[in-house]
Amino acid sequence: MPKLDHLSVIAPSLKEGVEHVRSCLGIDIPFGRKHANMSTHNHLLRLGDTVYLEVIAIDENAPPIVGPRWFGLDNRAAVRKAWDEGRCLRSWVASTDHFDRHMAEHTSIYGEKREFQGSASSYFFSIPKDGSLPLNGVAPALIDRQGKSPSFSSEAEQGCKLLDFALEHPDAEKVRVLYRTLNIAGAPTVIQGAVFGYTAKIQTPEGTKVLC
Repeated sequence: MPKLDHLSVIAPSLKEGVEHVRSCLGIDIPFGRKHANMSTHNHLLRLGDTVYLEVIAIDENAPPIVGPRWFGLDNRAAVRKAWDEGRCLRSWVASTDHFDRHMAEHTSIYGEKREFQGSASSYFFSIPKDGSLPLNGVAPALIDRQGKSPSFSSEAEQGCKLLDFALEHPDAEKVRVLYRTLNIAGAPTVIQGAVFGYTAKIQTPEGTKVLC
């Protein structure tokens, strides 16, 4: 069964992403790593033993790449629009040790299998052909770390823990059916609402805060 791996704040720039996390959580989320194959970079914050938060954005100083970036980042207008509307937490990633099987069962959702070189080992990641978010962000991306755990700097451990992860959606029951079909442990709780958006309730050293 796939399980929740990490939450993603998709930012127009890392500076804006870091400032947003600071305003919501009172945490200065530290730099994580660069992704040479995607010309992106991120900041990382642990949210417990098995889950973390990333802020990801285009690395404007990186060389151009062939093909689309992940997380819909090439659609800068859409990223900016969502950001200005307050929808900053827009994606999540699920990990699995049975990547090929899940990809075969749900290719129309997850897209293509791509291999990347991480700091400690290679990993597989699912990306739709056009680089967009799976089902416009309702579905997660998939990652297969090939038995390895994600690596973090010591600064990424700041005493935070994910308490609750929720999705508000105009067609909540349809999303609930999708999540039951995908069968992902830790998938967000789905709430009926007028606007599509994620929220994460996080325990911080200064108390419980909400990130959206």
